[in-house]
Amino acid sequence: MRGARRTADTWPNKKGDWVRTTTEKNPDLDANALASQVRTFLTEHNPATMDRLDFLRARFDAGLAWVHYPDGLGGLGADPGLQQGVDAIFAAAGAPDNRPHTNIIGLGMAAPTIVRFGTADQQQRWLRPLWTGEEIWCQLFSEPGAGSDLANVATSAKRAGEGWIVSGQKVWTSLAHDATWAILVARTDPDLPKHRGLTFFVCDMHAPGVDVRPLRQITGESEFNEVYLDDVEIPDHQRLGEVGQGWTVTQNTLMNERVAIGAGTIPRESGAIGELVRLWRQQPELRTHGTHDQVLRLWVEAEAARLTAERLRQQQAAGLPGPEGSGAKLTYARLNQHISSLELDLLGSEGLRYTDYTARRPVLVELAESSAGWRFLRAKGNSIEGGTSEIMRNIIAERVLGLPAEPRADKDTAWKDLPR
Repeated sequence: MRGARRTADTWPNKKGDWVRTTTEKNPDLDANALASQVRTFLTEHNPATMDRLDFLRARFDAGLAWVHYPDGLGGLGADPGLQQGVDAIFAAAGAPDNRPHTNIIGLGMAAPTIVRFGTADQQQRWLRPLWTGEEIWCQLFSEPGAGSDLANVATSAKRAGEGWIVSGQKVWTSLAHDATWAILVARTDPDLPKHRGLTFFVCDMHAPGVDVRPLRQITGESEFNEVYLDDVEIPDHQRLGEVGQGWTVTQNTLMNERVAIGAGTIPRESGAIGELVRLWRQQPELRTHGTHDQVLRLWVEAEAARLTAERLRQQQAAGLPGPEGSGAKLTYARLNQHISSLELDLLGSEGLRYTDYTARRPVLVELAESSAGWRFLRAKGNSIEGGTSEIMRNIIAERVLGLPAEPRADKDTAWKDLPR
């Protein structure tokens, strides 16, 4: 690409070839040039008459899906900050979107991992149906004995001919009941220290031996699951990164996850703060002394968090997710819990009513369609999912503030010799 500027290092794939890890920026693609391309595309592809999936596939092939991704992978090598303008033009034209909130793990975690660590064949196979929403993704990371200490995973992957046999148990797996694929970290060498004996795979969720079981939450739904892997066969071409490089790949995925959770794209006054402000404006009789100040403070904090998140999303889009995402995720959890608590305080006894405890299995639960009681209960999980708030504080302390790391006596001990 003439005039391109590389923004990140290359990475060796499993064949030893050096591949691009992030988009090369094309300085010729400014906002006006991209807007012109979008309008030309809409002239040739009428969203009012085209089949929804055909339209989304064509948009991906035109490089107008992730405009910051490389050519041929749904992008044009544009600046990440231009994506919002492209999406706005499509929305104004009545074009269908890819329902991003139904595939948050795929879009926010699997896709950037595939772009950075995947081979050309893997990128071509997985990215297009992931973006269009034809294939939903989940994440097989946490285990009953490996949550905050994810490097302690016990799920094993053993060589078997041209592939691997995987056995173990994963837990807290959102969307597993709807997913086609899963990103999976497993232990391939128990003789090495826990961080060095891991390998990263992509698992077919419909493969023999995959058993998905619902876990019921405090809200009544079962939006996440436990997953049992009983001698599941995974071909070697579904491995991401080198054997034993799983922790490096996983760390990149986790940084993207925290940005995806804590920095989700939302307009001003939406989400939890939107529900609180709506209640405050529509039911003035609920206001009591001092609550005006509380609502205003939370609104300011939510807006500051939203604007900070926009910068982090652009950093993530450029293929450079960092430990700052832990700050966004920590803030997201704290704010949601404080906002939902104040909403319940304003409603008083009315807020304690919880009339629907149906054991549903939703893909997406809309805040506006839920009760204040549901929001209060669901927010409790925000400080656990995607990494606990305690772990987020450790990451911020060590990798952002540069404070001394906690002593880790087990970092040089073979995983098989660690007490469990």
